[in-house]
Amino acid sequence: MFRILTLNNISAKGLDKFPGDRFELASDVADPHAIVLRSHKLTQEHATPSLLAVGRAGAGVNNIPVAEYTDRGIVVFNTPGANANAVKELVLAGLLLSRRGIVQGIEYVESLKTESDKVALNSQVEASKKQFKGSELKGKRLGILGLGAIGSMVAEMGLQLGMQVQGYDPTLSIESAWRLSSQVQKMDNIQALFSKSDIVTLHVPALPETQNLINSDVLRFARKNAILLNFARAEIVDTAAIKQALDAGQLSQYISDFPTPELIGMAGVMATPHLGASTAEAEENCAVMVADQMLDFLQNGNIVNSVNFPAVYLERSNEGCRIAITNRNVPRILGSVLSVLADHDINVIDMLNKSRQEVAYNIIDVETEVSSGLETEIGKITGVINVRMFN
Repeated sequence: MFRILTLNNISAKGLDKFPGDRFELASDVADPHAIVLRSHKLTQEHATPSLLAVGRAGAGVNNIPVAEYTDRGIVVFNTPGANANAVKELVLAGLLLSRRGIVQGIEYVESLKTESDKVALNSQVEASKKQFKGSELKGKRLGILGLGAIGSMVAEMGLQLGMQVQGYDPTLSIESAWRLSSQVQKMDNIQALFSKSDIVTLHVPALPETQNLINSDVLRFARKNAILLNFARAEIVDTAAIKQALDAGQLSQYISDFPTPELIGMAGVMATPHLGASTAEAEENCAVMVADQMLDFLQNGNIVNSVNFPAVYLERSNEGCRIAITNRNVPRILGSVLSVLADHDINVIDMLNKSRQEVAYNIIDVETEVSSGLETEIGKITGVINVRMFN
C-alpha cells in the first residue's frame, strides 16, 4: 500500500486515478511514499526516509527544495503544459488591457452611478470616451522571452492577432522548436528582443539563473514607452528596476500576475492575484497529469516530466522483476550492480540507464523474482542512493 500525502486542494479528477486498494491518500498521512501538492512550501522536514517522489500540479517548483531532494534521491515531477492554455488566455487579457484603456473606462463608468438620467449619462460617456482611446494590437511587435509550452502558444496567438512576433529562448528544446511557427522571428539575445518589441511578455521558469533576469541592464534596451507583461514568476524581475524604468518612461506599463508592495498603486502598473492557472480546467489537467506520472513511477519506476531526474521509460514485462536504482553519476556503479546480479546467476533481459547532472537512474528488468537481500546488497554499493524492487 502506497501512502500519498496531499497538500493544497487537488482536483478529484486526479486523485480518483489512484486505486483505493493500493493507495492511501490523505492530507495528514504519516511517512508518505509520495507528496502531491500545488503551492504548499516544502522543507527538508518533509523529506522523510520513506519519501520517493513529489508531484507538483503545475509547472513551477520554486516551492520545493529541489537540490536537497535530488541529493536524497527524491524525484520531483511537474506538469509542463497542463495549464498553458489558461495562462495564454490571461496573457491575451493583459495584452488587451495594455492597449485599450479598459480598466480606466470601467472605473470612469462606475463613477457615474449617481447619474439617473439616461440622456445625460450618454452625453457624458460620449464626451469622455476619447480620453480612453487606445490602439490595436494588430501590427504591433510582440516579444516573447521563453518559447516553451506557454510561450509557443502565446506566439501563435500573437500571429493570429496580426502582430509581428519575435522570440528569444537560449534553452529552446527540439520539441518546442517544432511547435513554433516559421513566422516567429528568432532573436539572438535578450537585449535585441527588448530593443525591437513594443510589448514584451515573459515565459521563463524561476531558477537561480533567472533570478532578477529582467533588471536595469536589460531594461535600458527597451523601446521608449514599452509594455512589459509578467505572467511567469515574480522572481525573474527586479522590482526596483521596474519602478525605475516606469519613473523614467522607459516602460509605460507593467502588467503582472504577481503583486508586489513596492508597485501597488503606482501609475502604469496593473496586477492580478496570481490567476494564471486559476481555472477549473487547468487545475483538473494538472491533477490528472501529475497523478498519471506518479502512478507510473510508483508502480513501474518510469520517470516522465521530472525537473531533477532524467526521463526514463521502459515497457514493463509481466514476468520476472524490475529493479530501479538511483545513484551518484560517477563511473563503475552500474558495472558493480551488474556484477552483483551475475554473482546471483540473475539474467538481465532489458535495461535502461540515463543521467542528469549529478544523478543517474537505472531500470533493470531480470528474468526471475529477487529477494529483499539482493536489494540490500545493491544498496550497499558505494554511490547508490536508493533501490526499489518491482516483483
